[in-house]
Amino acid sequence: MTILKKSYSAFLFDMDGTLLSSIAAAERVWGAWARRHGLDVERFLPTIHGVRAADTISKQNLPDIDLDAEVEWVARGELDDVEGVIAIGGVVDFLGSLPRDRWAVVTSASLELASKRLQAAGIPLPPVMITAEDVSRGKPNPDGFLAAAARLGFDAADCLVFEDAPAGIEAAEAAGADVMVITATHQHKVETPHGNIPHYADISIAIEADGRLTVITQET
Repeated sequence: MTILKKSYSAFLFDMDGTLLSSIAAAERVWGAWARRHGLDVERFLPTIHGVRAADTISKQNLPDIDLDAEVEWVARGELDDVEGVIAIGGVVDFLGSLPRDRWAVVTSASLELASKRLQAAGIPLPPVMITAEDVSRGKPNPDGFLAAAARLGFDAADCLVFEDAPAGIEAAEAAGADVMVITATHQHKVETPHGNIPHYADISIAIEADGRLTVITQET
């Protein structure tokens, strides 16, 4: 067994699938939306994860729709349905071990939805949170991670991003950050060159004298 260590200035976390599991709730709402528009639900649902609602809807190229109204329909449904939203194993203790000024959440959800899901999962609200409203370009563009790192006062290249979805991983790579992939909600093995862990019980940190965060993982 090999012990791997690397230090960073700060950590940046995606939310859905990374800090908490909201798959059941999200797919209930998006499934209903897809059926309203005659889409193939089974093929459509895998495309919703990790990207903003407006981007997901726009990519369907549906004729004669009011994009703002459709986004609002989905938003209302998601705010009304947080049943089954739960924290990823070990995440609350892991976040509690971090200095408050060294971590942020970068999510494609709205601020209202992100706050409600975090509270439903029993996860403390982060000191810095970049949401759909804060960027003009969502994931896979790096804007959210760059903004979060800057707000914390660090370069994104000196941060570790925790992600689960391809769009988020691509965004983190584009920001120049290292990536740790959380696989708790993955139904199939993910092929990735990045480190990956199923939950937060498999990772720990040490806070160095200079304040840097050293990540400690085990590789068998």
